[in-house]
Amino acid sequence: MSEYHTPVMLQECIDGLAIKKDGTYVDVTFGGGGHSREIMKHLGPEGTLLAFDQDTDAQQNIIDDERFVFIDQNFRYLKNFARLHGAIPVDGILADLGVSSYQFDQAERGFSIRFDAELDMRMNQGGELTAKDVVNNYTGAELHRIFGVYGEIQNAKSLAETIVTARLNAPIVTIADLKNAIINRIPKGKENKYLAQVFQALRIEVNQELEALKEFLVQSAEVLAVGGRLVVMSYHSLEDRLVKNFIAKGKFSGEVEKDLYGNNKRPLDAVSRGAITASADEISNNNRARSAKLRIAVKI
Repeated sequence: MSEYHTPVMLQECIDGLAIKKDGTYVDVTFGGGGHSREIMKHLGPEGTLLAFDQDTDAQQNIIDDERFVFIDQNFRYLKNFARLHGAIPVDGILADLGVSSYQFDQAERGFSIRFDAELDMRMNQGGELTAKDVVNNYTGAELHRIFGVYGEIQNAKSLAETIVTARLNAPIVTIADLKNAIINRIPKGKENKYLAQVFQALRIEVNQELEALKEFLVQSAEVLAVGGRLVVMSYHSLEDRLVKNFIAKGKFSGEVEKDLYGNNKRPLDAVSRGAITASADEISNNNRARSAKLRIAVKI
């Protein structure tokens, strides 16, 4: 297995899935395969695990086991491919959202502020839209929206205007180009946090992460068997809010809808009260765990 991140809250995820030996499970964020390998340990000869990952690098970690099926797709296509493989209904679904340490450490992928490389940020390397396209071709209003909503950046409007002005002189091609273009907008003493927010916003836009998450959540409720478990780990508030709202309401905004008898029309029940967070020991050993929030739900 290549150097992907150490799985966060691994035992909590496995406990949350409540694995049955002969069950069918889906790991929609395969990555380095850490969670999948642990799930496989709990499955018997009749058990099945489907794993999704759109990053071609993840394919080097494929598990050689007849009970394992790898699907080279974004998890927004969960229902179609689960149906294709005759796997509906499933007994549990696991999603570990965000970018892996491996992807951050590949300088040429353009995910990290630590390196200089071309502005890319595609999780699916076959995708057409890159961060360079966004920075150079989006209007000021579009950039304002992205930085304000996805990056939750205070000065999103002036940041967008600065980028639009800078690219008139020369295209913004690399990470260094972007940093130099916006240097006067970065608050002193908060450089790393600010740049991380800028990169988060661009990455979410390039990969349509929130749209894909919404589609996945709706489909997860449709493919789960009654009593099946949904286990989702997120790393920033935008993702966690969507997961929390969908579990609580069956939708992403507004109030819970009720049927003619006054019963809540939502497909899932929360198993955990609020989000589960990592222990102090785990955080000290794995910095990625610091921002992780784990939510577990059961299909009603």
